[in-house]
Amino acid sequence: MRDLLHSCYSDVSRTYVTDREHLLEQINRLVGSHALHGSESLCKLLRYLARHAVDHPGTPIKEFQIATEVFGRSADFDPQLDSMVRVQAGRLRSKLTEYYSSDGIEDPIVVELPKGTYVLSFHHRNSAAAKSPSGTLNGELGKEAREKSPERRWGTEVISLSIFLAAAITVIVWLLATRTSTPVGLASESEPVPAAFRVFWKGFASGAEEPWVVFSNAAFVGRPETGMRYRDATRDAGAPILDHYTGVGEVLAVHELDRVFGLLHRRIRVKRGSLFSLDDAKNNNLIFIGSPVENLSLLEIPGTQEFFFEQFTSGPRKGDHAIINKHPQPDEGKEFFATPSGVPLAEDYAVLGLVRGMNPGQSVLILAGNTTIGTQAAVEYVCRQSSVEELLLRLSVSQDGELKPFEAVIRVKVARGVPVETELVAIRKSTT
Repeated sequence: MRDLLHSCYSDVSRTYVTDREHLLEQINRLVGSHALHGSESLCKLLRYLARHAVDHPGTPIKEFQIATEVFGRSADFDPQLDSMVRVQAGRLRSKLTEYYSSDGIEDPIVVELPKGTYVLSFHHRNSAAAKSPSGTLNGELGKEAREKSPERRWGTEVISLSIFLAAAITVIVWLLATRTSTPVGLASESEPVPAAFRVFWKGFASGAEEPWVVFSNAAFVGRPETGMRYRDATRDAGAPILDHYTGVGEVLAVHELDRVFGLLHRRIRVKRGSLFSLDDAKNNNLIFIGSPVENLSLLEIPGTQEFFFEQFTSGPRKGDHAIINKHPQPDEGKEFFATPSGVPLAEDYAVLGLVRGMNPGQSVLILAGNTTIGTQAAVEYVCRQSSVEELLLRLSVSQDGELKPFEAVIRVKVARGVPVETELVAIRKSTT
């Protein structure tokens, strides 16, 4: 039996080495192709992903790892702020498609980079299945097979299948043993939960029911293909309402909240604002994404009192919304505006507010910017360890303490439609 397994593993080992050589040979062919000619960064990325795929098959690879090991980014690289890896992966994906539709249309091995992952996949073309990499091995095997009797072929197939099955069982047993011996928390649960998250999110993560995340979807009039604008209740009284659009900031915000609650081993329930009901407000903890300008359901429940949104009806910023500071301190502004419309967004402000719900036993967290980018920044602020620690410090909440209602304003620096820096500029502790 030992000799049989040794023979089996030797065959598997030789097959693995051969396949590895063929796969890397295909990568070299791609790197030297016209499609990737002159794209040094893409070639470097392709070689890196290929080595990872053949040396660690099926193992995910992180965006941070690619950024630092392939493109030389520093250890403080933040994928949320720098989309370089995603952009390069998209370019490589396009180049692979271009190659296999032209120069590589008859290549026996197809290399793909599926969307949503950085793990390369390899597969043989159906048309090449009848050929071996050498082009002759399959023909020799076919000739030998034709010379065998059916009984002999059947016996050979049974023996081959038995060897394969024995190897498969051995590998499965090894995998199960490895998995069992791996300490809990080193796989998908390997990321530790920061103490600051436990304090800040305790009220939402410890309830009997998952909290509702209510994202904004403002009322629009018009059509996407001809132009939309916010609905004006007086001017657009009879116009059809579009309420199924929301900003990119809200979309990314939901993703961030889902990630944090995953760390806390809890789930969230997501609902768009136009479907929100008072029953939801009475019976659940709520997290609102977006200001009352777009998240109209916020108008129906208790909200922030010290910092609130207001539309200006006169002056140089007529028509714009701003965050109003009800009781400004000496070093604080009275209004917080985003960059004026008509020019690229470079700055915004956002409100963070934890208030009591309609049911005093429930909590409501409001995360809202003047723009969708400000809203995204507000959510990212409470989903990032360093900023949550800063907030708790400013609120004088210890690691064993209890978070009480508060209101705060952050300034958001924006570059190319992405929030790149936030600063806490005003904060109030609730007296209730």
